Amino acid sequence: MMSSPGWKRVWAAVLMLPALALAAAATNLYDPFLLRLRSGLPVAVVVISLAMLAGLGWRGRRHFGRAAITVLLVAWCVPLGAVTAVQAAFLAHRRAVLVAGGPAAAALGRHFIIGYTRLDDVVPLARKGLIGGIYVTRHNIRGRRAEDLAGEIARLQAIRASAGLPPLVVVADQEGGIVSHLSPQLTAVPALATLAALPVAERAAKAQAIGETQGRELARLGVTINLAPVVDLRRERGWNPFDRNSLIARRAIAGDPAVVADVAAGYVRGLAANHVGATVKHFPGLGRVRGDTHIVRASLGASVADLEASDWRPFRALLATTPAHLMVGHVAINAIDPGVPASLSKPVIDGVIRGRWGYDGVIVSDDMVMSAVYRHGGCGVAVKSLNAGLDLLLIAYDGVQYYRMFDCALAAQARGALDPAMMERSRKRLDRLS
Repeated sequence: MMSSPGWKRVWAAVLMLPALALAAAATNLYDPFLLRLRSGLPVAVVVISLAMLAGLGWRGRRHFGRAAITVLLVAWCVPLGAVTAVQAAFLAHRRAVLVAGGPAAAALGRHFIIGYTRLDDVVPLARKGLIGGIYVTRHNIRGRRAEDLAGEIARLQAIRASAGLPPLVVVADQEGGIVSHLSPQLTAVPALATLAALPVAERAAKAQAIGETQGRELARLGVTINLAPVVDLRRERGWNPFDRNSLIARRAIAGDPAVVADVAAGYVRGLAANHVGATVKHFPGLGRVRGDTHIVRASLGASVADLEASDWRPFRALLATTPAHLMVGHVAINAIDPGVPASLSKPVIDGVIRGRWGYDGVIVSDDMVMSAVYRHGGCGVAVKSLNAGLDLLLIAYDGVQYYRMFDCALAAQARGALDPAMMERSRKRLDRLS
């Protein structure tokens, strides 16, 4: 029975399934979701594919017949072709970026903040002005002393100075509580939410003290901007099984906009006292959002009037009264620009934040490799964000995505697809960071 034509077809189909799975994985090799598999996946694809091709070529015709074995051999060549093509495309983007140079490329590079694993990967980018800054997190300090990372940052800043370029913006995500990516090397402080129930004067003073502690340590490390405080409103709601990363209910300060603004303002003053810039986040607010923008698209269905009266009050208060920067996330505001992440939306950034609110400070994106924005097209999103009015594009979790985004932005710049007036206004804002 095992040698009957029916069973041969079944076994041929079974042997095709892993070929299709490997081909899909190879095609998506540079998808952020596969970051942890990326280093070993190409080798696995090559080894498994060659082993299957060898096995099928040796005894396959005897078991499956000419037609079936031809289909199987072709199927097992597909993963090899896919991994080769994807690697070649990545290397082409990387090569195009690394050979770029001149004032135009350096002007564009100022808008990109990237995460990295190996220092040698960012040295040439820093030297040529192809990035504006770096993002440091737990893998940059794991197993090391804070002084080691401080020395690494100082080396990069010395490279910038010797090249006659503005200092790098050095970004960290050290909120306190569950988001303390540079701890335990830096002091682990409690979440600002622990202060919400204190009397007004006490909570403001303690928030400032926390900001001062973090500011001193971050400044000593060489960090210039901290991606905190969180000013999303806390909404009382049940456990959300779809929120595996944002965890905003555990990070938000309070549900009362006045309390949030009061605590956050004290914290911003503490950072500023040590010349570390604060960043209020995550506009337009995650408090009402069920979907996790790390993984899926999400939107706000509330009216603009409702948002202005509640969720946006802490943002407006802090932007008007403190030197804080603003982080714009990837939630769409249906009442303004349906289906378009705020980070890509000119009606939101230039219309509401710059226009209606009159904010002329620095706006940074949330991580541009989050699925909610990455699925809009990893190449074009950089161009859309810059034309919308963002100043700094953060490419944190998967820093190599920078090569594709920057190469795309370079091409857009060359064909005149970047708004020159928007870029000039952004340049002036970035000059104030130097």
